[in-house]
Amino acid sequence: MIAVSPIASPAFEARAPKAIALKAGIGLRAKHHAEIVASRPGVGWFEIHAENYMGGGPPLHYLDSVRALYPVAVHGVGLSLASANGIDSHHLQRLARLVERVEPMIVSEHLAWTSLPDQRLYLNDLMPLPYTEQALDAVAANIDRVQTTLRRPILIENPSLYLTYADSPISEPDFLAALAYRTGCGILCDVNNIYVSCTNVGGDPFDYLERVPSHAVGEVHLAGHCVKDIDGVPLLIDDHGSRVAPAVWSLYERASMLFPEAQTLIEWDTDIPDLAVLVAEAAEADYCRGLVTGACDAHVK
Repeated sequence: MIAVSPIASPAFEARAPKAIALKAGIGLRAKHHAEIVASRPGVGWFEIHAENYMGGGPPLHYLDSVRALYPVAVHGVGLSLASANGIDSHHLQRLARLVERVEPMIVSEHLAWTSLPDQRLYLNDLMPLPYTEQALDAVAANIDRVQTTLRRPILIENPSLYLTYADSPISEPDFLAALAYRTGCGILCDVNNIYVSCTNVGGDPFDYLERVPSHAVGEVHLAGHCVKDIDGVPLLIDDHGSRVAPAVWSLYERASMLFPEAQTLIEWDTDIPDLAVLVAEAAEADYCRGLVTGACDAHVK
């Protein structure tokens, strides 16, 4: 384990939000908007991708309708928290206006960079960063700015890895723990991402889970992945386009024991199925968590 040096005390306490215990949630997708409002499916909450609702119009209208019925979480993909160039002020202000309107139970973002503002280049992928002291300082400063602007702590999601940097002396769970300590942010533990990363670049996913500070985990993500053949070598791709794999369900059982009060989300972003499929997977997550935490009576079987 590489020691990381502390800096000034955070403005927020590094503790995950645990005010309410909800059934598992699902992502709010445009094709399901009208059906959700009409049928009111038996899920605990919905998560939105912030950038899909920053432009107003019909998407925001449907979001308001869903928000009147369910708790909502806001999940950003475009802040570029790991950028050495800092946070784009315009994007941050748009996010702040959305958060003020929605009043979400959770706001989260990715531990990744997605843009090069000097070149006005914006990427469609979440790019990894080296886990160094210099990167830790930069990401912590960006998180501080976001949390100060939003006036609330956010959760940081672990990425899916397809390569590692030669100079990356801090392990990913230690890096996340240091961010939580320095800034008071929480952690969004994506179980599928852990499995994908450990399979692709090495590591024990169960050991990874054990090293995540449990008190800081406020949300857990579950999703499907695909396997690509790269010159005879299998590579797992976090495409969110299929059911949760059996190995990821096994990892989720352990995560449920370690983070019993964290909210759970089923992610499905490509080849999006009927709403009933997502609701069924959310119910499976509830049942799985109920089995390992002894709260089966509170979950759908």
